[in-house]
Amino acid sequence: MHGTGKRGGTRYVLVAGAMIALVAACSSSATTAPAGSVAAAASAGAGSSGPIKIAIIDAQTGQLSSLGVDEVQGVKLAVNAANAAGGIDGRQIQLQVFDDKGDPTTSTNVAQAVVSGGYIFVFGTAESTDSLAIAPILEKAQIPMITSGQADALANLHDPFMFLNTPTSSAFDQTLANYAVTTKGYKSIAMITNNDSYGKSEHDAFLAALKGLGVTPTSDQVVTPDQKDFSAALTSIRQTNPQALFIGAEEVESGLIVNQAKSLGLTAQIIGGAPIFAVPFLQTAGSNADGSIGTSPYLGNNVNDQTKAFAAAIQKAYGVTPDLHQAKAYDGAQIVIMALKQTHGQGGKALADAIRATKYDGLVGSFSFDANGVGVHQTQLGTIQNGKVVPLQ
Repeated sequence: MHGTGKRGGTRYVLVAGAMIALVAACSSSATTAPAGSVAAAASAGAGSSGPIKIAIIDAQTGQLSSLGVDEVQGVKLAVNAANAAGGIDGRQIQLQVFDDKGDPTTSTNVAQAVVSGGYIFVFGTAESTDSLAIAPILEKAQIPMITSGQADALANLHDPFMFLNTPTSSAFDQTLANYAVTTKGYKSIAMITNNDSYGKSEHDAFLAALKGLGVTPTSDQVVTPDQKDFSAALTSIRQTNPQALFIGAEEVESGLIVNQAKSLGLTAQIIGGAPIFAVPFLQTAGSNADGSIGTSPYLGNNVNDQTKAFAAAIQKAYGVTPDLHQAKAYDGAQIVIMALKQTHGQGGKALADAIRATKYDGLVGSFSFDANGVGVHQTQLGTIQNGKVVPLQ
């Protein structure tokens, strides 16, 4: 069930002791290849001996690069610790980072390089649109991937080689709508979303959740993902005097929307999904972020002993405070490492099947993959206080 209950019991027994013990091994063994660099990707072949080649496709430059950098850190923390402990049957996992710039066209070029380069698995991307772009290429090559995208369209691919390390938009938005309508009693709720794959999924999921609760939005505004001026849409929303404003857009854009909403005098309660808890949103919105309510499977680093140990390990290895993107990337990497041990380093369908069969109690929840590759199905409610995410009591 969805809710705000704290994780406890044996499900979240501390598994991060080795993470801290081995964090010294986290000096980077990964390099960043330019987008579409076939030569870099093909530097070593796949086989039953030698390194196990795994690619990370994620933005390292561009507006959403902070998310990609976060995810690389989460993957590297798990992989470097595994390598320090002997790897997979004595074979080291070799990571190669490909910068897709958060652009789906670049992502497809990178995916082609990965296919020709002998990689047996892909981590990424943070953006649903990019993950949807590369999924057919990787499926045809039978290369499994774990994505951090959460658009329902990813699960609806029914791709046997696609896995999600996060709940889908439907899980996020049903939790949020239930809270807004049933708990808070809001009857007038406006929406502003963008029209990329993530924003459309957020729009459709939240709208369906509202309708299921008997609520029709007072205003339903759709913008573009690269838009900077939202005054027209927000003025239309302000005229309906909503009690709450739902934002369904990526991190930076959501922050811009909040700032402009406040400057226009909108007093509606800000509600949204996981992006409003991410560092780029908090940095963009500044003090205007305070009081926002959202839902996420990861509500910060002080929830339990496991999250505290993870945060300490990331801080020691990279000098940063982690959030959802490092956490879910770390969980995804742990799952893949477990599956690789089962297949003795073999990729293809054997690896996909092993991932699907893996059960794992992670930082973002208890993973049990369904037929559509979704591993986590619950989110938690939180709010922002003094620039920090805290569980909503």
